[in-house]
Amino acid sequence: METKNKPLDDILAIRNMMERSSKFLSLSGLSGVFAGCCAIVGAAVAYFGILKAGNIKYNEYMRSLSEVSTREIRLELMGLALVVLALALGGALYFSVRKAQKSKQNFWNKASKQLLIHLFIPLFTGGIFSLLLIWHNNIDLVASTTLIFYGLALVNAGKFTFGEVHYLGLSEIVLGLLAGVFLHFGMVFWILGFGVLHIVYGLVMYRKYER
Repeated sequence: METKNKPLDDILAIRNMMERSSKFLSLSGLSGVFAGCCAIVGAAVAYFGILKAGNIKYNEYMRSLSEVSTREIRLELMGLALVVLALALGGALYFSVRKAQKSKQNFWNKASKQLLIHLFIPLFTGGIFSLLLIWHNNIDLVASTTLIFYGLALVNAGKFTFGEVHYLGLSEIVLGLLAGVFLHFGMVFWILGFGVLHIVYGLVMYRKYER
């Protein structure tokens, strides 16, 4: 029996080695949980601390605000978004490096480079396009655009890491399309996509690969 199983074991071992060399397996589920929490806290600060401050009623189009107030609030929201993004990326880096060290894997390798390249091309494009929408006063489409391009980035990068990332990207795209239909609920879809989905995905990844 051992002789019969040996070729199969060798094939599985070779397959495992090839997978480890071609995919970035140091991505931690805790980074998804942390990013989701950052997104929810950031959305709460944006809604209650910026949009609601000074008796400003939330308006997806911001038409009820004066031009000066609109400009100031948009700058504050953009600054907050950059802070949330920096925290999320920092958390992803910290938890993934820690996972790589625990499993004695090389964090910075060919697979991680390929993942970042394929992730940031759609992500950077979507960020520029979102800024153009804001510039042309199409605020109502920003939530939809960010979700769709983020989903495309995940789908594009999913082949270089765990398969769950691919399905997370598809879920983000679906939410982005729905946000484009229900324009007045952009903040809700943003929280669901960047917050709730990240937490659920992170917990699933953590239970499946790290516990």
